[in-house]
Amino acid sequence: MRIPRSLFALSLAASASLAGSANAAEGEVPDFARDVPQVQSGEPILQFNGKDLSGFYTHTRGHGYEDPKKVFTVHDGMIHISGEEYGGVVTGGNFRDYHLITEWKWGEKTWPPREGKSRDSGILLHCVGADGAVNGIWMESQECQIIEGGCGDFIMVGGRSRPSLSCEVRIGPGKQMYYQKGGETVTRNSGRYNWWGRDPAWKDVLGFRGKNDVEKPAGEWNRMEVICDGDTITNIVNGFVVNVGTKSSLTEGKIIFQSEGAEIFFRKIEVRPLLKK
Repeated sequence: MRIPRSLFALSLAASASLAGSANAAEGEVPDFARDVPQVQSGEPILQFNGKDLSGFYTHTRGHGYEDPKKVFTVHDGMIHISGEEYGGVVTGGNFRDYHLITEWKWGEKTWPPREGKSRDSGILLHCVGADGAVNGIWMESQECQIIEGGCGDFIMVGGRSRPSLSCEVRIGPGKQMYYQKGGETVTRNSGRYNWWGRDPAWKDVLGFRGKNDVEKPAGEWNRMEVICDGDTITNIVNGFVVNVGTKSSLTEGKIIFQSEGAEIFFRKIEVRPLLKK
C-alpha cells in the first residue's frame, strides 16, 4: 500500500486522556508497562468514517455476508455490534507494519451462550485464509483479546495452520502464563498468553473486575492500540503496555473486530502505516 508523504509523529503516551483508569495502585503497575513505545506513522490508510462501514465488510456464522438480524449497525458516529451472532467487522484489505488505534466501550446486552458471562470480543490480527474457515466464524489469526478482566491477552487462532507466537512470561497458578518483560521466553501455537495484570482469580461472570485491571468499567470508553512491527505485536490498553508477542508466524492479513456474545461499540478505528526511521 502507498504510504502517505505526510508524517504523523505518534507518542502513545499521549493517550493519557483515556488512561489513568486502572484499578491498580500506582506502585502496582510494573515499570515495563509504563515504557510505552513511540512510533512514527503516516496518515490513516483505513479509518472508520463515523457514517458507514466503507472499507469494511461483515461476516457471521450461518449468514455469511448477510446480516438479517442487524448485528452490525452504524449510528451516532459509532459502530454498534450487538453480539447476538458470532462473526465480525472485517477490513477489506490486508495490512502489515501498522499502528492500530481504537476506542471502544461495552454495551449492556449479552447473548446466549454467553448470557450473564464476562463481556467478550476481540481484535483478530493478521487474518489469513477464507472467511469463516475457523468454526464457520473467523479466520486464522493472532487475537488481541477484549474480554472483561483480560483485555490485551494473546490467543492463537488456528485455521488451516496453527499460528505461533513467542512471549516473555512468568508462570502463575495453574501454570498460566502472564506477560513479564525479561521473563522466560516461550513459543506456542495454541492457548493464551495473559496480560501482565490479569487476576489469577478471574471468573467468567458478567462485570468481572480484577484488582489490577487497566480496562475501564462497562459503559466507559477505552483506548486500545496495537503496534504490528514485523513479527512483533505490542498491545496497549489505556496507555499501558499490557502484552508483547514476538516471532509471530503471521505478519500480514486482514483485521477483524469480533461479535462474540456481548454488545460493544467502536467510535474510532484507524490503521496507520509505520514509517521506518
